Amino acid sequence: MNIEVNNKIFEAKAGETILDVMNRNGIKVPTLCHMKNYFPSGACRMCVVEHENTGRLVTSCSYPVEEGMKVKTHTTRVIEARKMIVELLLSNHPDDCLYCVRNGNCTLQDLAVEHHVTERRVSGVKNNFNKDLSSPSITRDPDKCILCGRCVRVCEEVMGVSAIDYINRGSKTLIGTSFNKGLNTSSCVNCGQCIMVCPTGALSEKCHLNEIQMALNNPSKKVVIQYAPAISVSLAEEFGMEPGRDVNGIMNAALRKIGFDYVFDTSFSADLTIMEESAELIHRITNNGPLPLITSCCPAWVKYAEEFSVDFLPNVSSCKSPQQMLGAIIKSYFAEKIATKPEDIYSVSIMPCTAKKFEAQREDMTHQGITDVDAVMTTRELAQLIRLYGVDMHNIDPEMTDSPHGIRSSAGKLFGGSGGVMEAALRTAYFKLTGKELTEFKIHAVRGLTGRKETQIRIGDLQLGIAVVSGLQNAKILLDEIRDGRNDIHFIEIMACPGGCIAGGGQHIGADESAIMSRLKSLYDIDDRDSIKVSHKNPEVIELYEKFLGEPLGHKSHDLLHTEYKKRDVPL
Repeated sequence: MNIEVNNKIFEAKAGETILDVMNRNGIKVPTLCHMKNYFPSGACRMCVVEHENTGRLVTSCSYPVEEGMKVKTHTTRVIEARKMIVELLLSNHPDDCLYCVRNGNCTLQDLAVEHHVTERRVSGVKNNFNKDLSSPSITRDPDKCILCGRCVRVCEEVMGVSAIDYINRGSKTLIGTSFNKGLNTSSCVNCGQCIMVCPTGALSEKCHLNEIQMALNNPSKKVVIQYAPAISVSLAEEFGMEPGRDVNGIMNAALRKIGFDYVFDTSFSADLTIMEESAELIHRITNNGPLPLITSCCPAWVKYAEEFSVDFLPNVSSCKSPQQMLGAIIKSYFAEKIATKPEDIYSVSIMPCTAKKFEAQREDMTHQGITDVDAVMTTRELAQLIRLYGVDMHNIDPEMTDSPHGIRSSAGKLFGGSGGVMEAALRTAYFKLTGKELTEFKIHAVRGLTGRKETQIRIGDLQLGIAVVSGLQNAKILLDEIRDGRNDIHFIEIMACPGGCIAGGGQHIGADESAIMSRLKSLYDIDDRDSIKVSHKNPEVIELYEKFLGEPLGHKSHDLLHTEYKKRDVPL
């Protein structure tokens, strides 16, 4: 069918909305509540257009196309309606943009500028709610919430957690947890996807920058920093560079200019994780252990399992995440190497994930009062720190990481994308079981952004069924199938965030799917060009086992690199 938009004819398909047609043809209308690929709610009304056939203003995100429809997107009537919506939202919104964490990257702020809102024509009673600072990962500021509902939808429909929802009625409606208590009493898994879809500063990560600055200024502390595999291919966007650009060397130099004493790559401990996890998989297969083995690198998934999938806790790998493994090694082996007491080392990590903040303060990640990792920064916080210290990311010479925890394989780097843990683990498991390397290292079936991927792989006499899922709702569906008797899956990778860490809750806000795909492609390009493609050939990992750990699943490695997970009660 054909419809007319702004006096031009466009082809439309049955079942599409007006917004679908306009987006496909480069016609922009503002939205607030709209989320691509979600069923439209039409709650905010920002996307209204004028339906010339009826003379009505209709929401383009939810109104289906009709043969012969005529639409105008920017008439005086439409623009005034949108402007009034912005003014109504601002009428009870805090006037603290200069102090807001989202200043300069706020959809409501952008809409006010776009619609030339330069004076207050509507006065309302300002919101006066208490901030929720109870979570170790996420800060909630209900005063800044505009009730778009995007956080509610992603928490329920993508994560299957439903930690937050609309509460109260009418003008007293707000978004909060059960009984409007703290996030720490809810089922929240700290994934941060709510932050990624929030159009204002109502949701943000718990900031650790003050503590890190204090450590940097403390001469008695050795400040060590590590960064996750996804960081180097996502940080560039915070500085206006093209999405997916690998700024690894530039970032190393920037961290040293800021004052960090040692800079390590968490991809090194991703290789270490593979050594332990592949050994664990082989041990379970050969000793009739609990299968399927499920990866434990994602702390949001682990907390979800502790709350909602307790029956699968025996299946979850006992391996700590790469962040925590490297944290433990830094405060044991590395502390000995530089003749420094573990308590005199301040260990910082840069993660694409808000759940890593929660993970770092888990009781099982602290021994005799010494935590494996002292503070966690998101990609966004790192960008703030770089700007604070005046480092010019566009004019700096790249540098290498420090040894002995700086060398990585490209398999470890793949951890940044969905399917990367699985691919890296299979490369090493294949070698350990057959004594030969895979003839083709790329396992295409587990690559890409698809939320669920499955395949079978032959390793010697063993036929291994594998599955990769991202988005916890997808994980629930797969686990329900296994509960119902499915038994052809032996190894599962689960990541909470859709697409994996490249789209984590601590990443650049505002990235579209093409930017996320560029990050993933960059990881694959690194894998193509690097010479060390398997974790078991990382020379520094080999040296660590020879000089300190012994062997995978050995006594020392089990003590430092493994933990156990238990049922976690949700108070509300």
